[in-house]
Amino acid sequence: MTTLETRPSGAPTTGAAQILERALRPFVGGDLPVRLHAWDGTEAGPAAAPLVRINSPRALTRLLWSPGELGAAQAYVTGEIDVPGDLEAALTHVRSEVAARGLMGVRPSRRSVVTAARAALRLGLLPEALKGRPAAPESQAVLRGRLHSKGRDRQAISHHYDFSNDFYTAILDDTMAYSSGYWTNPDMTLEDAQAAKLDLVCRKLGLTAGTTLLDVGCGWGSLSLYAAQHYGAKVTGVTIAAEQKKFIDARIAERGLSHLVEIKLCDYRDVTGEFDAVASIEMGEHVGQGNYPTYVEVLRRSVKPGGRVLIQGMSRQGKGGGKHPGGGPFIESFIAPDMTMRPVGETVALIEAGGLEVRDVHAMREHYVHTVNAWLERFDASLDDVRTLVPEEYLRVWRLYLLGGQMAFRDGRMGVDQILAVRPGVPHDLPAVRSW
Repeated sequence: MTTLETRPSGAPTTGAAQILERALRPFVGGDLPVRLHAWDGTEAGPAAAPLVRINSPRALTRLLWSPGELGAAQAYVTGEIDVPGDLEAALTHVRSEVAARGLMGVRPSRRSVVTAARAALRLGLLPEALKGRPAAPESQAVLRGRLHSKGRDRQAISHHYDFSNDFYTAILDDTMAYSSGYWTNPDMTLEDAQAAKLDLVCRKLGLTAGTTLLDVGCGWGSLSLYAAQHYGAKVTGVTIAAEQKKFIDARIAERGLSHLVEIKLCDYRDVTGEFDAVASIEMGEHVGQGNYPTYVEVLRRSVKPGGRVLIQGMSRQGKGGGKHPGGGPFIESFIAPDMTMRPVGETVALIEAGGLEVRDVHAMREHYVHTVNAWLERFDASLDDVRTLVPEEYLRVWRLYLLGGQMAFRDGRMGVDQILAVRPGVPHDLPAVRSW
């Protein structure tokens, strides 16, 4: 973490915190929603508000170049900004204040911008800012190539999923399910909730011994291994994350399931063959809006007529997913670049337009709140160990990611749903009365 820096030579006698407070008042609609502690030791803002430490003027340079969420996130993950105490409470408080003051989407006036520029001049920030945009943090994704080309998609998936198998092992449960669990009661363990989710998927798909299953975007193999081990299904899983394939192949060998499970390093667009059932758990978000019809067509052609397809996917409020269908500047830059979410109704329409008959839509938003809370508990409990695996910057990325995700599902800005469909052509065997 960056330590407090001394005041640069020639700094004004008025404290940096006071200068910032006056400059920010027009942007925040009055008093600051937080208490600022600046790098020169001065403070401003309500005493009872959450404390934000600006450890370096570089944080403000980032915000000048990238106002809003992205600049703030860059400054936080590098330690140029810190939030001592309860980060979730601070984020919740700020978001509440922004909503109460009606600041979302408000464009600053020219006078406010001039005031901010004068403050930047007084703080000695302009010479540094004029040198150019600060370098992005190491943890920020840098992708090249055409949007959702196969090469760029491999880069996007590798950035997040090839990060460190040992790191994910410390945070996820033993199934290595990196998707929402199914909490039939709030006192369940994470392991039980993920097993319940995997069993729910297998029951919805009607798996039995010998059923052939295609697992599109198989992750670390949670569903592929569970379907084979507990239902005797013959599973083909596909992923484009090389480290995930190595992990699953090792587990297949350990559990003696090589006769039932095969994992292919394969783009979903290159899948061939026809299966009794198809599942895709929280993978469709990565294919992009333009490619979603192609994704649905791959699922449709890969299942036999009358067969079942189950998609578990995240959703986002607002037409087309709103202003940030990828989840916002932080998520899109640091976690899941090129991701796209939309309201569940729009996804259902795309699935139906692709030739599948939708039979069930199972909303599970509250289940993700429990799931992310459990991941946060494991993250905190294993902090000493994961510090030996990844740099501190990445830990700050993950804390912000997990807390932000928990809040988005808690507040209803994001959801997660299981959509069960069948391929028309012959009568399906989905029971008219279901037990789930």
